[in-house]
Amino acid sequence: METYTAMRHFADSWGLLAMTLFFIGAVIFAFRPGSRSLADEAARIPLKDD
Repeated sequence: METYTAMRHFADSWGLLAMTLFFIGAVIFAFRPGSRSLADEAARIPLKDD
């Protein structure tokens, strides 16, 4: 089997699953309880010196 074909089969199956799990994890991390105050604080960092 060619290297390209093997990599293509891997990306089509396990790569898609890995990216989907990463996306779900990122969404859960962003919307977890208590993250709003941390996100608001981080959003104000550029304006602190004004």
